Amino acid sequence: MIRTETDARGVATLTLARAEKHNALSAEMIAGLTEAAQTLGADPEVRVVVLSADGRTFCAGGDLGWMRDQMEATPQDRAREARKLAEMLQVLNLMPKPLIGRVQGNAFGGGVGMACVCDTVVAVDAAKFALTETKLGLIPATIGPYVLARMGEGRARRVFMSGRVFDADEAMALGVVAKVVSPDALDEAIEAEVAPYLACAPGAVADAKTYARSLGPVIDDALIDRSIAGLMARWEDEEAQEGIGAFFDKRKPRWAK
Repeated sequence: MIRTETDARGVATLTLARAEKHNALSAEMIAGLTEAAQTLGADPEVRVVVLSADGRTFCAGGDLGWMRDQMEATPQDRAREARKLAEMLQVLNLMPKPLIGRVQGNAFGGGVGMACVCDTVVAVDAAKFALTETKLGLIPATIGPYVLARMGEGRARRVFMSGRVFDADEAMALGVVAKVVSPDALDEAIEAEVAPYLACAPGAVADAKTYARSLGPVIDDALIDRSIAGLMARWEDEEAQEGIGAFFDKRKPRWAK
């Protein structure tokens, strides 16, 4: 589900390799991403990490099986699973290497969160984005701190609550994406982002990233706890049961017009 490859220059590619499921985030993928990010972050031979995905979709958000399990889980088990997702995002966010997102397809829900923990993102012009959680009666909770840190509150409020789909150009205007290119120019654009780092001192790059993060919005254990509590409150609400149930039943929830 997760694949890592490192070339002779120290450029590592961390790939979501679950194309048949649109790279939706399952418990196994979350664990694999956490472990891979920790390993790459600690490897002195790795200079840059590219976060990529197989198939047509970058990341479709939460895995359907994982969501079904959460419907039937105890509140304690739900909180434990939410914390694993939050910790994975924080490990990627704090990775002491430049993290470049290669978005070759659609990114929904948690996929937007994955893009927002990257230091820069290049996306193909056909990619679509959406924070779809409110359609299910949930909120973009664990990804919220990273989305707000990237977009800023004013821009985030344009898409954070509506669940609407937006295109790559709007994702760039919102700050999620740095560059939009055609599919045949994607690899060249990624290489253009990678190359400058190979002329920089790796320790200085790591320290500069840590310093930049310290000057930005605070994303600490207390905020992560708040994000998990917010998600747990929505899971307990009858809207979540209706929204997720409607999704699995392939029907509109009662509030949909």
